[in-house]
Amino acid sequence: MTKQEWITKSPEETTALGKKIAKFLKPGNVAALSGNLGSGKTTFLKGLTTGLGLKNADAVTSPTFSLMHIYDSKPQVYHFDLYRLESEKEVLDIGFEEFVSDPEAITCVEWAEKIPGVMPKDALKIQFEVINKNQRKIIIFSH
Repeated sequence: MTKQEWITKSPEETTALGKKIAKFLKPGNVAALSGNLGSGKTTFLKGLTTGLGLKNADAVTSPTFSLMHIYDSKPQVYHFDLYRLESEKEVLDIGFEEFVSDPEAITCVEWAEKIPGVMPKDALKIQFEVINKNQRKIIIFSH
């Protein structure tokens, strides 16, 4: 497993890093995002989805209450936010496995650490840490 680490100094830099990482993702990939509230996960996904061709970055919002958003990028992105879920069973009940196994889309999961038994073993793991008001440490673990 390889580990790459970045320090971003603004939300714009976090978005730019997401755009950069988008170039390396392919349909069928899954990204597992973890980190505290406000650590930059959704900001990163704004860059990732626009890096994949989504026209409006403002369309990317955290689906905390709806659990999932689908973005019309190329390929499509399924964006899950599992913050409010209590168990892996709840994730399975919403059809999570069908989305994660879609070979034509990229799946991004915020709060993936809540469902370790359901996440694909080869998922790209992205960890977000708050350093201060503007700075974030972003660590990407890949196989």
